[in-house]
Amino acid sequence: MVCAHTELTLTIPESIMKESVLNRRRFLQSLGLSALAISAGADPLTTHLPLKKSGLQIGYSAITWGGNDAQAIKDIAALGFRGIQLRANTFGPYRTKPSELRALLEEAKLQLCMFSSGNVEVDPAKEQSTIDQHVAHASFVKALGGSAMQVTNSLRKAGQAPTAEELKRLTAVMNKIGEQTADMGVQTMYHNHMNQWGETPEEVDVIVQAMNPKHLRLLLDIAHYRQGGGQPEKAVLQYRDIMSALHLKDTMSPLADKPENPKAYKFVELGRGNVDVAAVFKALDKIKFKGWGVVELDGVPEKDKTAAQCAAINKEYITQTLKFPL
Repeated sequence: MVCAHTELTLTIPESIMKESVLNRRRFLQSLGLSALAISAGADPLTTHLPLKKSGLQIGYSAITWGGNDAQAIKDIAALGFRGIQLRANTFGPYRTKPSELRALLEEAKLQLCMFSSGNVEVDPAKEQSTIDQHVAHASFVKALGGSAMQVTNSLRKAGQAPTAEELKRLTAVMNKIGEQTADMGVQTMYHNHMNQWGETPEEVDVIVQAMNPKHLRLLLDIAHYRQGGGQPEKAVLQYRDIMSALHLKDTMSPLADKPENPKAYKFVELGRGNVDVAAVFKALDKIKFKGWGVVELDGVPEKDKTAAQCAAINKEYITQTLKFPL
C-alpha cells in the first residue's frame, strides 16, 4: 500500500477531493482554509458553507411581480425553486375557486410554502373581524395545499415606538389567530417589519417572549431585522426554538442619492446590501434548521430589471456564491 504522504503534491489529490464533506472539512482544517481555497479556485469566505442539501428549503416570494401571480408562478418554477409565497391579493379572485390556483401551482410543481395574510388589528372593536379574516385566509391556504401563513401589522405612527404593553396586546391577538389556524393545520407566524410594531430587535423580543409557541411562531425577516438595528445571524441562534421560517432578503443603506440619511434604505438582491447573508446560512447550518427560507424582494431595485432577472440574480447568489443547492 502506498502511503498517502508520498502522493501529496502541490495540487489536491483526486482521491481526497472525492472524500465525504466531513473528511473534506477536516482536511481543510489541517492544511488551512485559505490556502486550499486558493488552490481549488474557490472563495475562501464561502467554502465553509454547506455544500449538501440541509433541512433548509429555499422558496421564492411572488411579491416582486406586483400582482401578476400567474407569471410569477411560471418564472419561479422555471428557475428551479420548489416553493412559492403568495399574498392576500390572491384571496379575492380565487376564494371561491381555490382549485384553479392550486392547479397552477401543481402544474408548475410548486408548493405553497408561505402565505402573506396581512395586518393584525389591535383595536378591541376590530379584534373579532381581524381574527375572522385571518382564519378565512387559513382556510384558503389549506385549500391550496399550504400549511403556513404570516401576519404583520401597520400600526407605527410617525416613527413613534410602541410600549411593551402595546406589543403584548398585539401578540395576544396573534396568539388567538394562531390557536384557531392551528386547529385547521395551518401555522401562523409573526413577520417582523420596518415601520411597524416589531421594527427593532428589542420590540421583536417583547413579541417573541409573549408568544404561545403552540400557536404562534416567528418568521424572521433578516433584512428588516438588520435595517431595524439587529444582527440576523445572532437572531437565528437566539430564536432557534421558536423560528419556523425566514425571509432571505437584503437591504442597502445608506443610498447613493441620500448619503446623509442613515434611515434611507431599499431592498436589493442578495449579496448587494448590508445583510451578512453568508453568516445567516452558517447560523442556520449550526442549528440544523429545518424549514423554509423564502427569498423575497419587494420590488425590482432598478427600473431596467425584470422580476425574473432579479430572481435569477438571487438564485445565482445562493447556488454559486453560497454553494447551496435549490
